[in-house]
Amino acid sequence: MAENRVVEGRMVTAVSLAELIEGEDVMDAESIVDADRDCPECGGDVLEVGYMPSITEFVTGMKCQDCEWATTDRE
Repeated sequence: MAENRVVEGRMVTAVSLAELIEGEDVMDAESIVDADRDCPECGGDVLEVGYMPSITEFVTGMKCQDCEWATTDRE
């Protein structure tokens, strides 16, 4: 089972972190890992999670633990 992490003051699972990044429900998510970068907005720690927003797409999303900044690897 995915490890829970604190993001913006609340505990999240891999699925709920992916949903924060995506802005809607996701089908599945991999475990949360520490991204090798700092947040460009506040300098905080960034988490990374791979997830499937649909049956045909896999996305890697990144989210700051301290502020609302988030991004994905979509082009």
